[in-house]
Amino acid sequence: QVQLVESGGGLVQTGGSLRLSCAVSGRTFSSYAMGWFRQAPGKEREFVSTISWNGGRTSYADSVKGRFTISRDNAKNTVFLQMNSLKPEDTAVYYCARSRRSFYSSDQGDYDYWGQGTQVTVSS
Repeated sequence: QVQLVESGGGLVQTGGSLRLSCAVSGRTFSSYAMGWFRQAPGKEREFVSTISWNGGRTSYADSVKGRFTISRDNAKNTVFLQMNSLKPEDTAVYYCARSRRSFYSSDQGDYDYWGQGTQVTVSS
């Protein structure tokens, strides 16, 4: 019943910014931690960022720390990923996911629902 729909991806130049959104429907949103993952062509899906159920705790992959910011608005059932200072190596399909837990996690095995993904392409 849970559905996650990402939006906000696109083509940007190096150093530019994008804000991804993930709208969640079907089940209670506020009780679960959320995460963002990404997958580049030919590579494994990797952790990007996670946020606890109430937004009180966040975590980031070292590769994006200081450039990306995760946030959530439980009243709107939406989680965001603000991406600044984008680099070509950030090019990937970005996926939003809901954790089975309320605490944040970087382990994709903790996530039970996934969106379809949104493409982010950063030109050199």
